[in-house]
Amino acid sequence: MPSTTRSVPGRPARIAIPVWAWPLVLYALLVLYHLLQDNGLVFATAADTVHEFFHDARHALGVPCH
Repeated sequence: MPSTTRSVPGRPARIAIPVWAWPLVLYALLVLYHLLQDNGLVFATAADTVHEFFHDARHALGVPCH
């Protein structure tokens, strides 16, 4: 069966993104936000470890942590 999608010269082809991918991306961004902003509130028992692990990456992204 021939494909009904045609590519237009000079335009990139469209990529189909599944509907379930959007909530997954939002959840991943929320987790990343918590990891970047954590100063002992979210991960109280491992606050120092998490802070030191992400310390350099936080500064590289411009997130203040002091």
